[in-house]
Amino acid sequence: MLPERNEYPRPQFAREDWMSLNGMWEFCYDDADDGQKRGLPSGKKALGMHINVPFTYEYEASGIGDAAQHPVVWYRRTVMLPRLSGGRRALLCFNGCDYDADVWVNGAHAAFHRGAFAPFFADVTDFLKNGENVIVVRCRDYPDPAAPRGKQSWTGERFGCWYMPNTGIWQSVWLEFCGEDCIARRSLIPDTRSCSFSGEIVTLYGRADEAELSVSYAGKCIKRVRFSLDGRRTPYTVRLTEGDSVDESHFWTPERPNLFYVDFTLYAHGKQVDRVHTRFGMRRISLADGHVMLNDRPYYQRLILDQGYWKESGLTPPSAQALKEDIELAKAMGFNGARKHQKFEDPYFYYYAEELGFLTWCEMPSAYCYCAEEVAELTAQWQEIVAEAQNFTSVTCYVPLNESWGVRKILSDERQQDFARALYRLTKAIDPTRPISTNDGWENSDETDIISIHDYAKFGDGFARKYTPEHYDTVYPVHRRLMQEGCAYRGQSVIFTEFGGIAMKKDEGGGNWGYNDAAKDEEEFLARYESLMRGVAACAFDGFCYTQLTDVQQEVNGLLDEDHKPKFDLEAIRALTEIR
Repeated sequence: MLPERNEYPRPQFAREDWMSLNGMWEFCYDDADDGQKRGLPSGKKALGMHINVPFTYEYEASGIGDAAQHPVVWYRRTVMLPRLSGGRRALLCFNGCDYDADVWVNGAHAAFHRGAFAPFFADVTDFLKNGENVIVVRCRDYPDPAAPRGKQSWTGERFGCWYMPNTGIWQSVWLEFCGEDCIARRSLIPDTRSCSFSGEIVTLYGRADEAELSVSYAGKCIKRVRFSLDGRRTPYTVRLTEGDSVDESHFWTPERPNLFYVDFTLYAHGKQVDRVHTRFGMRRISLADGHVMLNDRPYYQRLILDQGYWKESGLTPPSAQALKEDIELAKAMGFNGARKHQKFEDPYFYYYAEELGFLTWCEMPSAYCYCAEEVAELTAQWQEIVAEAQNFTSVTCYVPLNESWGVRKILSDERQQDFARALYRLTKAIDPTRPISTNDGWENSDETDIISIHDYAKFGDGFARKYTPEHYDTVYPVHRRLMQEGCAYRGQSVIFTEFGGIAMKKDEGGGNWGYNDAAKDEEEFLARYESLMRGVAACAFDGFCYTQLTDVQQEVNGLLDEDHKPKFDLEAIRALTEIR
């Protein structure tokens, strides 16, 4: 039986009136890219195949499972809708399409979006009719290394640590309904020092003239604020009464994931036109004295590298529950967060991270060919991702570049160095409230909040000698210089953001691999894991990120297997993870 994704797709900004469009769609390949010439946008032509959306044709969960490259694909679905009345409007929403997406409704072009990892929507009201409506989507995903791809191979086959790609619609699709205006974008940033939250409300048309924010905590309404809107964009601040005059019992931490619930309601001439539900944790991420602080206290981050792949569905989680279970298993192994690697994840990952108490790092999927096109593509998509991620309480760090991917000459090339600095400042311009690891791993920039280190040493007994502040300007982790030429360590927080990668001997072979020599049995694995954890604990780091949570296709160095099942005793792993 094929998996189904029928839960509301965007739980941190939810409307009550909605319709899932996941499930079976008509589908076809268009290797000649002549579908428009053949009239496919009209919706009047059957496509010949079927696919289980939001799973992509490369993986079995889609009902197809075809590993061949087909860069252009088409989707078609018929939807029955009653006539919209009373100013009611319909929004067609996508959480992710890889890479270019064109959308037609009843033959009319309704939307275009470029970029695989950011959500988008379009008001399709004017294209709908009473009764049968036909939605057609074309996705184009050419294997171009100048486009941000993350871990998706662009060579036609899996290699190294790059995997079988996902093409087309790879996250949920749905319709939702509102009145004559709605919230198109929002931001919500907490401030523990003033016990407030603030942000901006952006409406789609500027027809709404008032907004009301209702705040609940522990099941009780604690604040209700109504204010006039300033056209389409309105900044706001809501101050709350301290919940406890003795301590910060209402703050959010991984140990106490307290949440405030907020309803946003829009009015036009006294009539409600939109209402959405969200939530946040009252917490502050900051930097002080070379440390990352959570709620103004140093907080040691024990992160796990999580690539977010599943055997049957690739980048698409088979269910929301699967994301929750991954977080629960990570916490059971002693980790208090994850670096979501080369992917902006399904919204339920961040939703459950908030609810369960789990830190997350938000990383831009890399491109691999430095050129003007790469700069434009990566910059545009990163802005969309940060604008969305800033609303997630669990997100505690941004990573715009990883291991100099796409900027291979950044060690000495001033253009590529300037690009990294530009990404740092661009991220701060959108969200100044979180630290940034500008180029995670090595060849760190002089504009970064975190000095990051990747080192896949077999044992950890040399870490304390190798990684000291006086060596940071000259040390070479994994044969790459820690700092870019002309850049120096300035007392920033230092985090060991990749290490480990231990595979088991029984899992290697046939192209499968891990870092260094594989462990012959669980006893050897635990001994090496302990050596690495003790080596990290002996250093003055602000935390670490162990590679990795699960096996991913040919890379078999996970603490969980490719089915996301534990390989080792969870308590044994936890005892070593929490050595410090």
